[in-house]
Parts: sequence; C-alpha cells; structure tokens
Amino acid sequence: MLIYVHFEHKSLRVKKTNLMASSLIAGAATVDITPVGSPFLFGYPHVERYATGVHDPLLSSALFLTDGRTPLLLVANDVIFISRETARRVRDRIESKISVPASQMIITATHTHSGPTTVDMLSNESDRFVPPTDPAYVQRLEDGIVEAALQAYQNARPAKLGLALADGSCVGTNRHDPTGPSDPEVPVLVVRDSADQKNIAVMLICSMHPTVLHEDSTLLSGDFPAMTRQYLQEQHFGEDCPILYHTGPCGNLSPRHVTRANTLEEAKRLGNLLGQSITSALDKIEFTDEVQLGCSRETMELPRRAFPSEQEAQKQLENSEKQLETLRREGTSHACLRTAECDQFGAEETLTLARAATAGRLDQAIAVIMPVEIMVMRIGPWSFVAWPGEVFVEFALQVKSQFQNCHLISLANGELQGYLVTEEAVHRKTYEALNSLLASPAAGNLLVEKTLKLLDPHTQSRQE
Repeated sequence: MLIYVHFEHKSLRVKKTNLMASSLIAGAATVDITPVGSPFLFGYPHVERYATGVHDPLLSSALFLTDGRTPLLLVANDVIFISRETARRVRDRIESKISVPASQMIITATHTHSGPTTVDMLSNESDRFVPPTDPAYVQRLEDGIVEAALQAYQNARPAKLGLALADGSCVGTNRHDPTGPSDPEVPVLVVRDSADQKNIAVMLICSMHPTVLHEDSTLLSGDFPAMTRQYLQEQHFGEDCPILYHTGPCGNLSPRHVTRANTLEEAKRLGNLLGQSITSALDKIEFTDEVQLGCSRETMELPRRAFPSEQEAQKQLENSEKQLETLRREGTSHACLRTAECDQFGAEETLTLARAATAGRLDQAIAVIMPVEIMVMRIGPWSFVAWPGEVFVEFALQVKSQFQNCHLISLANGELQGYLVTEEAVHRKTYEALNSLLASPAAGNLLVEKTLKLLDPHTQSRQE
C-alpha cells in the first residue's frame, strides 16, 4: 500500500515523496558546534583554562519523530549548559520554519566540562579566572541547534524503532559514597529506515557526570560521552549515524571512584566500556513501526534557598579550608580529597551567593531560570521525562519506582544556577548543596510531584 507523505512547513522546503505506509516517520542529523579560536573551558574554578586545541568535535545531534499526529524533536548538544533563553530562542526559530510546536521540543546539554561557557553563573562571579559568556559562541551554538533540527526534519522517512537497556555502572558511581544511590540503567533507542534497515539515529541516556577530564586538560572535548559515541559509530552503527547522548539526573554521580587517571586515554577507556555494554544489549531490541507518540508539559516556580549571613558563610568557608588541610596532611585518598576540595569550592560559592542576597541581586538570577519546565515525551510504551538543571539521582529514582518504562533526562530546556539536592546533602553541607540557588529538598520534591502527575494516564488523557 502506498500513501502520499507531505510534511507541512512554513519556510523550509521538504521534498514530497510517495512512501510505503508506516505509522512512524523519523529523521536525524548532526551539526558541528565546535568553537573557533581558544575559548575559556568552563567547569572548574580558580584556573585560567583556555583551549589549546580540539581533541574531538563538539556536536549538536537532532532526532525528529512523528506518527502523523504528534511531531517530536530532540536535540542533544556537547556543551555544559543550555540556558532557558537559548532553549526558548532556538525552539521559536525552529517552530517558525517547520510544523513542530516549541512545546514538543527537548534541547539538552551533555554537560561536558571541556567546552566553552554558555551560561553566566552567579555563584562564579567572584572567580577572577572565569570570563563572561561569549555571545558570539552562544550564537554559533543556537545556529547549530537550529540547523541540526531542520536537517533532521528534511531527512525524515518511514522508520521503525526499538529500545534496549544497557548497564552503565562501568563509568561511575555515587561520588559521595560509591555504594550509595545511583542509576546505572542506560536506555538506548535505535531508529532504523523501514525500507533498507539502515540506522537513522541512536538516542541514549546515561546518568553520570562527564568529568573524567579535569582542569589540567586544555583540549576541547565531549569527555567520555564523545568517546562512547565514537565507539558506537565505529564498531556498530556507522560513522554517519547521528547519536544523541543525553545526560540523566546525576547531580551526585561521577566517575570519581572508578577512574585510573584524569586523562583523554581514561575518558576513551570508560567511553569504550560504555559502548561495549550498549553493543551487548542491542540483540534484545524488537523493532516496530507502529508507534504512537505523545507529549505533555508543565511550568512551575520553585522555592529559593535561604542563605546564611555573610559572617556565617565566611565561617563555613574557613571550616571547609581547615578540613581540606587536615585531609591533605593525613594523606587521604585522591577521591576523598577531591570531594573535600569540591566542598570548599561550594563554601566559596555560598559566600558569593550570600553577598548577592545581601545586595538584593538574587531576584534577577531567579528570574533568569523561572519558571522551570517539565516535559514528558511518550514514544510507544516508553516515557521520556525532561528536567532542567542538575538534579540528584534520588529524585529520578522516586519517579522510576512508580512508573515502568520511564527514563529521565536532565539539563533539558534550561538550567537552575546550581543543583537540586536531598535533605541529607543539605545536612552534610556538600558541594552541591552549598552551590544551589534553590531550596532543597523542597524544590526537588515539587519537581517529582509535578512529574508524577504528568505521567499519570488520566492526566495525560485530559491534556491531550
């Protein structure tokens, strides 16, 4: 049976074609978003870290899906953050070109710490080494996202897809306690051409900080996620197959306790291990072209954190410095010492934020990130939840414990100027708790509460 397929568009020309009947249409594309020159590499404090070259290109990778009724678009980007304003601008630009509503797009950051600054963080304003975000690069990033999305739309054709679950425990653990909460499950969505079985795209989610590379690395890189992508392309899917890598909620997860070094070779080792785990899970995929899509979203305000006085924050910083010096004298392990160093960084940032609060400058920072957006995309039997910012894994595990076939993506459609953490982290004064602009655990609990309502089938039917 033949059907006539024509995508509605506004200013983008899409070729009309007679295609075999299929309920699923998919297209994908990749665009290079590597900065030119020697940008500042953002992610670690107190270091003058400018790029001396490119180890692997930074990419914007897009996947377009439609079942003929609901179009969806997902774009993953090798940058540390996607600001809410960048997400708004690119979605509006894309919507003006093709018939995909901005409310049905997810724009994410992989969170590499070896890429350029994309957001000015209030907590870093006292760090003399961190320059303001370069608007020229932000423009390049946004242009790349739009171009990847439009190319993915143009490349759309009848498709089928399937999902496998891989084990990502090889790339890291809970960074405060290697035996603590984590989410090693890595969903891998594979999309193929219905006619010739060629791979159209792969989309995966790994809940782990991409921080193998530290402040002594000065090459632009996507860290181990880029190495995973290279492995999968070279060993299985083909070098032309776009691979969307999304980072799941991992505010307290990192490779800290599994790395042998903080080198590019180590990033490749871990990236290859994850690639091998994914490859071993692919045989279990069952493909189908009968896929129903759906999308729902909500926006909400989250409560701000109550900051200590400047005097209290200064005292907290002094205590953190003393604790770090004690651990250094005692010869503490590298992983534990790194945790203490980060806690000191957090105490410094709390002092910066406390001063901003005293000066009445928090309102502006809050206005930049609010309201936050939650999105649920349904692809067949699977739900993909998109949260902004960096979120502790415990909040994601709460959602997953109540809904099967549910997978969470973080750093999506915005950032939060810090973390959403648990009550335990607040009590222990961890780096992430000290870095946060928002109230925890209240903000994270509200995120979970709203997400559970969006996932509820009765809520979904009312919205649709």
